Amino acid sequence: MNVILLIFDSLRRDCIGILGNPPWGKVKTPNLDRFAGESFILGRCYPESLPTLPARRAIYTGMRVYPFNKDIYLKGDIKGSPGWGPIDEDRSTLSEILQQNGYTTCLISDIQHMFKPSKNFHRGFSQWQWIRGYEVDAYKSGPLPDRSEIDKYLPKEIQNEIRINFLSQCLMNIQEVKQEEDYSVAKVMRQSVKWLEQNRDKDKLFLTIEAWSPHEPWFVPSYYREMYSTGYPQQVLSLYCDTSNISENIIKGTQANYSGMVTMCDRWFGYLYEALYNMSMLDNTLIVITSDHGHSIGENNFLGKKGYPSYPEVFDTFIFLRHPDSSYGRGKKSNILIQHTDIPATILDIIGVEPKISDERFKWADYFKGLLGKQMFNQKSRVEKINMHGRSFFNHLVNDEPKFRENVTIGWGAAVTVITNKWWFNCRVDGKGAFLYDLEEGTLSQNIADNNPDLVRELFNIALEDAGGSFPDYLVDMAKRQEDVPGCSVLAAF
Repeated sequence: MNVILLIFDSLRRDCIGILGNPPWGKVKTPNLDRFAGESFILGRCYPESLPTLPARRAIYTGMRVYPFNKDIYLKGDIKGSPGWGPIDEDRSTLSEILQQNGYTTCLISDIQHMFKPSKNFHRGFSQWQWIRGYEVDAYKSGPLPDRSEIDKYLPKEIQNEIRINFLSQCLMNIQEVKQEEDYSVAKVMRQSVKWLEQNRDKDKLFLTIEAWSPHEPWFVPSYYREMYSTGYPQQVLSLYCDTSNISENIIKGTQANYSGMVTMCDRWFGYLYEALYNMSMLDNTLIVITSDHGHSIGENNFLGKKGYPSYPEVFDTFIFLRHPDSSYGRGKKSNILIQHTDIPATILDIIGVEPKISDERFKWADYFKGLLGKQMFNQKSRVEKINMHGRSFFNHLVNDEPKFRENVTIGWGAAVTVITNKWWFNCRVDGKGAFLYDLEEGTLSQNIADNNPDLVRELFNIALEDAGGSFPDYLVDMAKRQEDVPGCSVLAAF
């Protein structure tokens, strides 16, 4: 059985038609909707850690990244959120496990952070390809865009030096984009199809597709944004700021650009989907689609994404799992709580591969012995079983079991979020600044932490337990330096 894992970045759950509608109106995703109709639909999937790189460290290994025990900063990269680093050397990846089990593996990605100096997300892939030029990738150094180009994509009333410089690099990178096929998501899907065509002679394939779209900047051909707006200004950046003083027209223009990019992602997913059909691969390929997180686009007076306070439009994700056996899934919905770490365990369970890995050093020991005629290493080969945090949820889907996890715990920076079937709890890792919401009320509108101190402590203790019993000192110090946000509780969780 072949396996395809497709991860979209910043794709909101409510912007996929079959899963709902965002506050500004329905987004068109006919291909994803059709695919969901042939899949298990899991609408209560949550990250383990955020944002981009911590999320992928969890997805690729099935292991916890939270509570970010190491304060990582490596030359050649930005100083990102805690956990913003390479995959730990003592952790094995899904691709490495599958490669050792006879799979030909490939990574196609346009996410620059995965390929910065010191990063190792391409471990275990027989072939990998970085599609260049997204966002502020150091892809082009000129020519600089003129003022008219800046004004076209960034309204004057929200311009500042930082935003102009950011947008300038983005525009330099896309100066050769002349038609839809030149956009990054199109390149990712086209290269993915090309690899599948070139490797059809292999018995077992594992393809990981990383589409950074619909992550900002939200550049799209005009006809996509015009599906959602013809009267509002273009605005392609996530400003990461309070939107109280930003005009409604600019917010609506931003929403239109984002919606247009989601629809363009759907169009190019359809290209992949059709290619799989034409190559008769749908009958022997397990396909898993997810997103790392969503994005706030005007909700709660914010444009961006953050871990404190945490909100559903950012933290809610999804999984579509299409089994090649047509007796499984086919539009069946499940509301079990799952986390990204459960994806590798579920894939391995379905294809019948145990989570074990052998030490790669011994492969090279045998190689040098054959080449030089003598043993280079005195170690004995060993195979290690991997104790993943993730667990397979496949049987729960097949058997309609209503419960899988009692809670999910999501780490982002110096904040943590605990979600159960009833509660949404968010605070800093020092236990301060709590938010508690009753999910049975339907919305996160009333913080009831002050009235429920025992419940706040109980949920914080879950976060603490999932962190291994303590938080690293640097993370607690970071939490103490953060200010309380309006609406939070002054209650301390311990």
